[in-house]
Amino acid sequence: MSDQDGSSAQFVNALQVAKRAGVSRSAVSRAFTPGASIAPETREKVMRAATELGYQVNNLARSLLTNRSRLVGVVATAPELGFRAHLTAALSKALIKRGSVPLIINTGTTEEEINAAQQALFGYRAEATIILSGSPPASFVDLAKRNGQPVIVIGRSEPEVDSVLVDNIVAAQQAARMFVAQGFTRLGLVGSRSATPSILEREQAFCAAAQEHGAKASIVRGVDTDYRGGREAARLLLAQAPLPQAIFCVNDLMAFGVIDHLRSLASQSTPLDLAVVGFDDVPEAAWQAYDLTTFRQDPDAIASAAIKMLDRRQADPFVPPVRARVPAPLILRNSFRPSPDRFESL
Repeated sequence: MSDQDGSSAQFVNALQVAKRAGVSRSAVSRAFTPGASIAPETREKVMRAATELGYQVNNLARSLLTNRSRLVGVVATAPELGFRAHLTAALSKALIKRGSVPLIINTGTTEEEINAAQQALFGYRAEATIILSGSPPASFVDLAKRNGQPVIVIGRSEPEVDSVLVDNIVAAQQAARMFVAQGFTRLGLVGSRSATPSILEREQAFCAAAQEHGAKASIVRGVDTDYRGGREAARLLLAQAPLPQAIFCVNDLMAFGVIDHLRSLASQSTPLDLAVVGFDDVPEAAWQAYDLTTFRQDPDAIASAAIKMLDRRQADPFVPPVRARVPAPLILRNSFRPSPDRFESL
């Protein structure tokens, strides 16, 4: 990179700051080291000079000296998709606030992509790894543990690893009870053949609760937990007769696909013809086109729980692993709004 006069552009270094401030190079280092001994007036001169020059600490060089990278790997399959995008953003914000550097690792789906993702994560000597629900293989957990890294998993459970999970079971059971209390007996479950741990928990809890309360749940599954998977599941529902009176979708993206497909191809609309409930409460759930009743996953609350676990694990690497459950409160909108008297009795 060069400027207009042909000279090479370079980062401002600590020696330039020292000259501008009229102090030693070591004084600059102490000024930027938390807890280091330095006179207040000297530190003020260094900071003023650094601001004038636009100097930033070279954390890469510092990590080589301290053998601590401050990189934290955030591992996900398709981190841009649905709720995972919002959780990845929340984790990145929380890690930066903590003083860490988030390293987003998209595992991909092929063996070649997964191997490349593992090399990127462990080649940069990340100090910790956070693995999101989805399909990142257990090999990420094993490699992290063998490299002495703290590991936090979100939305899944792994042996001897700290984990953060959402109350999938409680929410799915509540969905089934709400439908039955409203008088619905023909229920639908829209799931996914991706069969991630969180999705399986929601599917199994909903179907078990429906059966317990005397309702029949028709189960259909799309290829994946996305909009296209929702439309595919809706096609399967249309092949059955009659249609369910109420449908629980394992996430909001699938609910959007179900609503659009049934509205466009079967003239079935919510809430007039059928009730639909989702899971996640992504921002699009509040759009007028969907106005989706759903269970909310709070990405900031999940990220905060993961950061607390990370701090705890780094403070004591041998402390027993813990599992945290984050509530998923019901967000009522117009795709399903139970009668107040029946809702209060749940």
